Amino acid sequence: MTASPIFDPAAWRLTPFEAGLVQRAQEFSARVLAPRAARWDRDAAFPAENYADMHREGWLGICVPQAEGGMGAGFRAYCLAAAEFGRHCGATALTWNMHVCSTLWTGMLTDDLDMEPATRATHLARRQKHYAGILNDGLIYSQPFSEGGAAAAGGVAFGTTARRVDGGFVVNGKKIFASLSGHAHRYGILATEDHGERLSRRDTLYLAVPADAPGVSVTGDWDPLGMRGTVSRTLLFKDVFVAGDAALMPDGLYFQAASRWPHMFLTLSPTYMGLAQAAYDFCVRYLRGEIPGTPPVKRRMYPTKQIAVAQMNIMLEQTKALWFQSITEAGPDPTKEQVLRAYAAQHSVMENANAIATLAIRTCGGQAMLKSLPLERIYRDSRCGGLMLPWTAELCVDRLGREALYERGETDA
Repeated sequence: MTASPIFDPAAWRLTPFEAGLVQRAQEFSARVLAPRAARWDRDAAFPAENYADMHREGWLGICVPQAEGGMGAGFRAYCLAAAEFGRHCGATALTWNMHVCSTLWTGMLTDDLDMEPATRATHLARRQKHYAGILNDGLIYSQPFSEGGAAAAGGVAFGTTARRVDGGFVVNGKKIFASLSGHAHRYGILATEDHGERLSRRDTLYLAVPADAPGVSVTGDWDPLGMRGTVSRTLLFKDVFVAGDAALMPDGLYFQAASRWPHMFLTLSPTYMGLAQAAYDFCVRYLRGEIPGTPPVKRRMYPTKQIAVAQMNIMLEQTKALWFQSITEAGPDPTKEQVLRAYAAQHSVMENANAIATLAIRTCGGQAMLKSLPLERIYRDSRCGGLMLPWTAELCVDRLGREALYERGETDA
């Protein structure tokens, strides 16, 4: 059975481009991603076959501008398509997001930022080189953030450093929970330029480190609760030389982006929006006796089941409405209200996805916990959402409360 898109194009007033993209994403993910999802989860294996098919059908270049050979999706269009991917395979959608951000951040996002003409010309030439590798050769990019401290949350400078040398940089440091480790061709790392003085967030560089560069290594095991196909092991960088044209953003631009384009950190949420929809869909079909491989027994006539589905529906619709509004508002220099709404949307998606999956399991009963059915995997995958940096559920609550009560620069001193 082919499901309708999560966001109906007419009801949500999608553009013709968005409607077509969402339909393609729904068809592709149902045909390619869903049949393989259990295997990546069972084996904690990276979905390499999915990426080969994504390259073949153009999905690696979804946010590459059309003038440079890609699909040309904007922020909202990408998020809507990514939610369809997440609905069918959470691990593929989550790793795909980390690849796509290397093009979204270097493409439409940087187009909105301030640069001198010469700097912009250099950036355009460099990104065309990166885009060509993605589109022509199927290069996969990752985006490792975490280092085990406050850097990924934007509190302090990244401990991974890049020292400027002739022709480029020498990188040293470590990234933990680095999704696609051992499978990406380029590690799009955030590193602080080391001037020999105190490290500053303003000096953050965004560099595409070749996975096969001398001094790059992957370490640690990977056997987590959920999102097992992301293969998020630890990356080590020991005196790694990176050429200057590997810079994905010009000097200082990441700090400007993080300050002026905060919705850039909302791109992990589409995966979990898809998982929320998937949990609800499974529950409804299960109670109607429509899940393949299970007896065609209807359980929909019981008031307790009906009440639970109503609760799930309300939570899902509330989440969809808030999230859609927030991804629609994404852009440079948002208002305070829009930033607060982005935090609320992130928190709602990440927490409600697992709340819906939890209620779905309780409503469907013990059989729904079998690994032969997708709800058990959806539950485990959705449980990881609130932990995802840079906007964890805790950080969203902290920032919402503080920034609602204080204007920029205000203190109680």
